This record gives sequence, C-alpha cells and structure tokens, in this order.
Amino acid sequence: MAEASFAHAADALRRGDRDRYLSTLVLTGLHRDAVTALYAFNADVASIRERVSDPAPGEIRLQWWSDALDGEGHGAVRQNPVADALLDTMARYTIPVGTLLRLIGARRFDLYDDPMPDLETFEGYAGETVSTLYQLAAMILNDGETIETGDAAGHLGVAHAMIGHLRAFGLVSAQGRIMLPWSVFEANGVREEEIFARTESDGLSEALGQIAELATAHLDKAEIAIAALPGRLKPAFASIAVLKAQLAALNRRQTSLFAPVPDDADWRKIARLAWWTWRNR
Repeated sequence: MAEASFAHAADALRRGDRDRYLSTLVLTGLHRDAVTALYAFNADVASIRERVSDPAPGEIRLQWWSDALDGEGHGAVRQNPVADALLDTMARYTIPVGTLLRLIGARRFDLYDDPMPDLETFEGYAGETVSTLYQLAAMILNDGETIETGDAAGHLGVAHAMIGHLRAFGLVSAQGRIMLPWSVFEANGVREEEIFARTESDGLSEALGQIAELATAHLDKAEIAIAALPGRLKPAFASIAVLKAQLAALNRRQTSLFAPVPDDADWRKIARLAWWTWRNR
C-alpha cells in the first residue's frame, strides 16, 4: 500500500497546501516522498478549522491524529493513506512522535476564536507548527540523522507564519479571528471591533507594517543561518525564495489592507525554487 499512499499524500498536499507541494518539487526520490508525507499530514491538521462547524469535531479530529501517531496498533489507521505514508516516513527516518504531537497540540489554538495575545506566543506557535516542519524536512534530507538547524528552521518558520497570516489577514478577520500578535495592534490603538468591521486606519496600517518588518528581520536571519548549513540540507529551506517574493508583494501593495494580495503563478514559484536550490548547492 505504501506506494499508493505516497501518491495519495502528494495529491492531497497539491490540493491542500499548494506552496508546500511546489517546494517538494526540488527534492528527489525517497526524500521527496517522505517530506511530502510530512507536509500532507500538516495540511490535513492545519485545515481542520475550515472543515468543521465548531471546535468539538475539530478536537475529535486532532485527537484521532494523536492516537494514530501515539497508538500501539496502527492497523485501522493504515487505511488512511496520508497516515500510512506518514507512519512509514516516521519509521524510516526515526521522526520523533513527540515533535508531531506538539504540532497537533499547538493546532488546537486554531479551533477557537481567541486572539493571538502577543509576539512571544505567536513565535511559540510558529515554532511548533512551522519551524518544526523545516527541522524535520532537514532531518529527512540528512537520512534520519538529527542535525542542528535551529536558527535556520526557527527564524524561517516564524517568518513563514507571519507572511502567511499577513497575506490571509482579510480572510481570517472576516471569520472573527486575529492570528497575528494582538499586542502589536493594541500598541497602535487598534480595536478588535475595527478589525472585524474591516475599518482601515493609520494605526492598523502601522501595526501590519511593523509585523512585516519583523518578518523581514526573521527572513534575513534565516538566510544567514541557511547559508552556513551543509549543501545537502539546503533544499529543505528553498521556500525562502517564494516567501521573500510574497513579502515584497505585501510591502508594495496599494490596495485595501483587507484585500487579497496578488501571488505569483505556479511556474514563477517553481522557477524561484529551482534557481534558489541551484544557487545554494
């Protein structure tokens, strides 16, 4: 079943998280299959909020994944192709269960409407949900041997999360949620009801600009840390090329702060990923 499961995982990732799917195209062979399985699992967990009507069924789905990864018997779980591919990957590359369980635990925040309180909490959330994926992808490219990529994975994960939520700001606020650090908005005199009413203000523009500046700082630090890594690990971090372009588009937009930000076509993203990977061999 394994080959079919990895094919299913690739299809699920392509449909559920297009950018991460494109980032796997610079990988090869078994490494690509394994990273794809990891990212497909993440895409399923990350999309639970969008697929449930209230937190209770979301909690059940997260618990299913926790039990699937932590349970002793995986017979029935193996009927889920994404879980089957992930379990094979975990066994092949000695992926620690605890790391994925912490990712699942962090995603419980998504199910509720509480605002992200402050920058420290956001960075912790980004660390568990995004930096972890970069760290594990590098571990897979290192054939399952643990290697320290803390600064590269840590900074790129926070930047990735910030850029993603800046791009999704209008969509997420329309759902009555604030996923960027509330303390930054509060310091600029922005009120929750203004965000939910899609009211633009100088304070809101300043707050989003400050978060974009923080994302830039994390990208810069990530770039330095990635440059110091062994060449075989660098393809795990190729997404930095796409993220830099997305941040640049955010910084130059002149539309509503709540409007979607134009994104590159897939072919352009693939070109950025391939060129970055070639230059950083």
